[in-house]
Amino acid sequence: MRWVSYRSADGSTRCGVVRDDKIHALGTDLLELLCADGGLASAAAREPTEIVELATAHLLAPLPAPPAVRNFAAFERHISNAGKAAVGDGTVSPAWYEAPRFFFSNPAAIKGPHDEIPIAPGVKLWDYEVEVAAVIAEDCSNLDAAMAEQHIAGYLVYCDWSARDISASEMGFVYGPSKSKDASTSLGPFLVTTDELETHRSGRGYSLRMDGYVNGEHYGGGRWDEIHWSFGDLLAHASSGTTLRAGDILASGPVGTGCIQELAGRRPYLAPGDTVRIEVQELGAISARITGPGPS
Repeated sequence: MRWVSYRSADGSTRCGVVRDDKIHALGTDLLELLCADGGLASAAAREPTEIVELATAHLLAPLPAPPAVRNFAAFERHISNAGKAAVGDGTVSPAWYEAPRFFFSNPAAIKGPHDEIPIAPGVKLWDYEVEVAAVIAEDCSNLDAAMAEQHIAGYLVYCDWSARDISASEMGFVYGPSKSKDASTSLGPFLVTTDELETHRSGRGYSLRMDGYVNGEHYGGGRWDEIHWSFGDLLAHASSGTTLRAGDILASGPVGTGCIQELAGRRPYLAPGDTVRIEVQELGAISARITGPGPS
C-alpha cells in the first residue's frame, strides 16, 4: 500500500491509500491510524470518506508531525567521501563500525514533498541529502536486530537539508549537529508499506536506486543495498533501553555521493531558484524549489 497525507478542500489534513492514481481518503491523519487497533492494514479496508485525484491533491508530508525523528549515518561510502572532502582522508574511524550513530532532528521542521525550502538564515553552504527513512508501526522497546524490521510500517523518501558551514564547527564539538540540521526536513510523497518492497530485497537493504538532481542534472547517488547498517540494526540500537513510538521516523543518512558535501567542490552548493529532486526507486520523489532565507 502507498499512503499519503493531503490538505482537503475544507482545509483539514487527511490521509488515504492510493489506488489507481486516486486517493481513497479517511477522515483522520496517518498517525492516528498507526496508533489504532489493526494499524494501516485494518484502516485500508474501511470505506473512504472521499476520493481525490492524486495528481491534483495538495500533498503534505505523510507524517506532518512525527513524535520523534532520528537521523543515522548508515552508508559507509558517504562517511568515507565526506571525510575525504573535508580533510583529504577517506579512512573511516573504527568507532563508526562499533554501533549505528544518530542525532535527533526537529519534528517541527517537517516539510511536504513539494514545499519550497528556504535557506536557513545566515547560511552560505546549503545542501540536500538523499536518504530513505523507516516509520515505526507501533510502540516497541529493546528490539533484536534480526526481528526489528517487523516493527516498520513502511518507508519514505527523506531529505535532510543541511547547513554545511555551520556543521563544520558543530561537528568538531562533542554534541554533534544541531542548528545545522534544524531548519527543514522534507518527507514523502508516499509512505510505502514494507510488503510493496519485498521483491526488491537485497543484502542489508533493497536493490533500489537513490539519486539526487539539481536543476535537472544528476549530481550523485547509489543503491539502498549499499547500506552498512540495516534498518533492523538501526531500530535495535535506537530502541535499546527506551521506547520507539508509533510514527517515529528513523532515517538512513545519505547514500554515497547523495549530497553536495561529498563532491569536493565539483558542484556548487544550493542557491535561491535552484530546484532539487530527491528520488528513491519505488518510493517516489521529493521536488523542492530553493528560496532565499526567511526572517532570522
